[in-house]
Amino acid sequence: MPQLRVAMLSVHTCPLAMLGGKKTGGMNVYVRDLSRELGRMGIHVDVFTRSQDDCVPMVNHDLDENARVIHIPAGPEAPVPVDDIINYLDEFAAGVAQFAAGEGLHYDLIHSHYWLSGLVAEKLEAYWGKTPIVHMFHTLGHMKNRIAGSPSERASQERLEGESRVLAIADRIIAATPAEKAQLNWLYGADMAKVAIIPPGVDLERFHPIDKTEAKRRVGIPCGDKNIMFAGRIEPLKGIDTLIRAMALIRQRHPAVIENTCVAIIGGDPWSDNPDAEMERLQTLRQELNIHDFVMFLGAKDQEVLPNYYAAAEMVVMPSHYESFGMVALEAMAMGRPVIASEVGGLAFLVQDGITGYHVPSRDPEALAERIFELLTNVDCREAMGHAARLSAEQFDWTIIAGRIVSLYKKLLTSDTEEPLELEDFPGFLPHPLTDF
Repeated sequence: MPQLRVAMLSVHTCPLAMLGGKKTGGMNVYVRDLSRELGRMGIHVDVFTRSQDDCVPMVNHDLDENARVIHIPAGPEAPVPVDDIINYLDEFAAGVAQFAAGEGLHYDLIHSHYWLSGLVAEKLEAYWGKTPIVHMFHTLGHMKNRIAGSPSERASQERLEGESRVLAIADRIIAATPAEKAQLNWLYGADMAKVAIIPPGVDLERFHPIDKTEAKRRVGIPCGDKNIMFAGRIEPLKGIDTLIRAMALIRQRHPAVIENTCVAIIGGDPWSDNPDAEMERLQTLRQELNIHDFVMFLGAKDQEVLPNYYAAAEMVVMPSHYESFGMVALEAMAMGRPVIASEVGGLAFLVQDGITGYHVPSRDPEALAERIFELLTNVDCREAMGHAARLSAEQFDWTIIAGRIVSLYKKLLTSDTEEPLELEDFPGFLPHPLTDF
């Protein structure tokens, strides 16, 4: 087969953006690292994203010689709420088509991410004719609504209808876990013949065990101190309030254990003059529980420095109410760190309870406090789990995962009756009940 050319769509967020912002997280890492790995494999990848800064060059070649990021003007060249981006999809699709025509490019397939990009993929067929579409949702509106704590946290009807439309027009859907495949079936009635289970990968060159003493020196943590880490967007579904309440319980019951312990919360902008509601709520909760002296909000961090924070930590905690996969957990495991995670979504499959970390019920500070206390006080358990976590993460090397995605691409392009690529036996996934339902 001739060399492939892929149009990768990430409309609402740029894969080069700093992580931990309002809408930057695992999907950014996924698109960036997959595109880079595909480029290394000799596939030409153009990642199209909406321009949010007119000072940024339109074309960026930082990913790989075969992979580039292209910023398409659509609407204001500034950040806008995600819900507003649907108003600019026609303009975005026209911009992508104009760029491709200007360079005389033909794309063999479109790989879209998040429901907004899936709608753009359909619009591009008006310019390019029928082009195979591979889509990954990353998060699902119906799942978001199942855990929403307030009306403002619910997905819009427009999004739910958009997701159903993407399921109808896409040729293949990539689900990150068996749980996500089941969610697509039960909540959306998706055609299961379209769905392939291929988990995200991890860059093992960037995320690998490094010396803890040196890592603590780099991030400014005293060598004798213990560190508990959270990384991610600062929003209600991440369950950061559960972590804060768990730490208050440990201080109340075991004050000696908390001495010289720091909780590092990476994400958001804690120093903003106009903080968002969730950041303000969490900082107020920290003050009310009187644990502001050891629970620190460190803001968003560039992924180049994140390995040092992982390496400096005794454990990584992910108390989310919903995660379609959990890239932070996988990166922490690759660094040789145990993960304590809510038993939800992809985390229930990625983290092996009692082996690479612990599962805890969502929204349960008592259970979380118990597991944090155990890992703080049991060095042998911590080290054994960290070693097992690294071995497990090695199965998710991007070279392996990208190879599976390329196989999906090639079968889609060469067969009208492809059997979906099932990864039910993927070694990183242990049999597990679907506890999300």
